[in-house]
Amino acid sequence: MTYTVGRYLADRLAQIGLKHHFAVAGDYNLVLLDQLLLNTDMQQIYCSNELNCGFSAEGYARANGAAAAIVTFSVGALSAFNALGGAYAENLPVILISGAPNANDHGTGHILHHTLGTTDYGYQLEMARHITCAAESIVSAEDAPAKIDHVIRTALREKKPAYLEIACNVAGAPCVRPGGIDALLSPPAPDEASLKAAVDAALAFIEQRGSVTMLVGSRIRAAGAQAQAVALADALGCAVTTMAAAKSFFPEDHPGYRGHYWGEVSSPGAQQAVEGAEGVICLAPVFNDYATVGWSAWPKGDNVMLVERHAVTVGGVAYAGIDMRDFLTRLAAHTVRRDATARGGAYVTPQTPAAAPTAPLNNAEMARQIGALLTPRTTLTAETGDSWFNAVRMKLPYGARVELEMQWGHIGWSVPAAFGNALAAPERQHVLMVGDGSFQLTAQEVAQMIRHDLPVIIFLINNHGYTIEVMIHDGPYNNVKNWDYAGLMEVFNAGEGNGLGLRARTGGELAAAIEQARANRNGPTLIECTLDRDDCTQELVTWGKRVAAANARPPRAG
Repeated sequence: MTYTVGRYLADRLAQIGLKHHFAVAGDYNLVLLDQLLLNTDMQQIYCSNELNCGFSAEGYARANGAAAAIVTFSVGALSAFNALGGAYAENLPVILISGAPNANDHGTGHILHHTLGTTDYGYQLEMARHITCAAESIVSAEDAPAKIDHVIRTALREKKPAYLEIACNVAGAPCVRPGGIDALLSPPAPDEASLKAAVDAALAFIEQRGSVTMLVGSRIRAAGAQAQAVALADALGCAVTTMAAAKSFFPEDHPGYRGHYWGEVSSPGAQQAVEGAEGVICLAPVFNDYATVGWSAWPKGDNVMLVERHAVTVGGVAYAGIDMRDFLTRLAAHTVRRDATARGGAYVTPQTPAAAPTAPLNNAEMARQIGALLTPRTTLTAETGDSWFNAVRMKLPYGARVELEMQWGHIGWSVPAAFGNALAAPERQHVLMVGDGSFQLTAQEVAQMIRHDLPVIIFLINNHGYTIEVMIHDGPYNNVKNWDYAGLMEVFNAGEGNGLGLRARTGGELAAAIEQARANRNGPTLIECTLDRDDCTQELVTWGKRVAAANARPPRAG
C-alpha cells in the first residue's frame, strides 16, 4: 500500500504510545481521518465538539503521557485552542492536528468557508504559535515527515502541546515511510559541569541548615521526577509537603509526608513545616495567585532552593542545562540527613464523623463517603471549585491519583478530561467530582462515556450556582438554571446505553447510590448530590477572601 502523509502521522502517533486519538469531523480533515483509520493500532474516538475534544485529549495525556486531537480548520481549531491553552498551562504534550484549506488556494485571492472572510489563511498558525511549543503548516508531502517529527519531538521533550496544520489535499498525498522512533525520543545530553556545580551548591545549602522541608509542586510529573523526589526525601529524612495542584504526586503514606501546603488553608501542621523550616527545597512549583492564596504564602528568599525541570536556583545563583532527575539522584546520593522537621509523627488526615443517614446531605458527608470510595487503583478527577478543596483534604491510599486543573482553571474541564483519562487507563476506577455550573459547559461528553461503556462514577454537586465564584465575589451572575441532572442519563442513553442517573438528598441515599454505582460496570453513573447553595468547605471561604482581596488591589499611582 502506498504510504501517505496521513499514514506517516498515524504511525508516528502509534509509535509514541497512543492507542486512541480524538476527533471531530469537518470537511477540511475528512481525508486525514480516513488515513488515520488505516492504522489499526489506534482507535478513533469521536467527541461532541472541539472544546471537549481538546479536553478529552488533555485528560488522556495525563494518564498516557501524550495525546492527539484532530479538528477542522478555523471553526474547529479556534474552539480547541481553549483546551490547548490548558494543556500548555498544565504541561501536557497534546498534539492538535487541524485540517486546512487546499494548498492550491494559497495566494489565489479566494475567500473560503470557515475562515474570517479574508484571503489570508495564516492567522490560525500564528495563533497556535502562542500556545504551543511547536507549530507547523504542511502544504507539501515532501516537507511533511520533517515537520511531523519536529512537532512530536518537541512536544514530548518540552511536555507542552504542539500544533500541526495539514492541507486537505496533502493528507492523502504519497509520502515516505517513517523509520524508528528512538531518535525522536532521545533526551539532550546534560551539562555535566552545571550539574556538578548545582549539586555542590545544594549540598552546602543543606549542610548549613538544621531543618529542611521539601515542597513538591505540580510540574514534577512533567519532569518525570516523582521517584527521584521520594529517594531524596528518604535520604534527607525531612518533612515533605505537597502543593495543592500536586495532590497524589508524592505518596501520602511516606513517613515524612506532612500534608499539603496552601498558606492559611494548609493541612494541620504543614504551614509550620514549611514556614518554620530553616531551608525549603521547592521541587517544580507553580507559585501563582491561587497557589499562594492571593500572594500571602509564597516561599522565597535565601532559605529557598528552587529546583525546576531544567534549572536549579540556590544561594542567589541559577544553574541551567540540568535534568531534574539527574540532579535529585546525585543530591540524594551525597546529602546528609536533616530530619528535624519530620519529628513528631506522620500526618494524620482529620476524620469527619458520619452523619445520620436520614439527615439532609451536606458537603462534609458527601466528601467523607467519596473519600471512603478511593482505592489504590482510583483516579479522582476534581473540577475547579470546592471539589479542589474536598479532593485535597482526602487521604489517598498508595497508588491513588488525583487530577486537577489549578493553573488553567477552566470550568467544565473535568467531564471530558475524565472521559479521556478513563479511555487511557480502563483498568483504573474513575471518579469525578463536578459542580452543576461547571457540568453545564461540557455535559455532552457523558454521552461518549456511555458510548464506550466506561464505568465512571460522577458526583454532580447540585447547589444551584458557581460556589467558588460566590466565595470570591457574589452576584446574580453566579446562579445557574437548574437541570434534571440525573434525568439526563436516560436522554444520553436513548434506549441503548447503560448510563445510570441517581439522586442523593441524604447520607443514606448517597450510600445506597454509591453501591449501585459500584455495581454498574457497563457505563457511567451520575449521582446528583443536592446541597445548600452556601454549603462548602471552610477552606474555600478563607481562600476565596484572600483571592478576592488580591483581585481588589487598587491601581498603582502614576
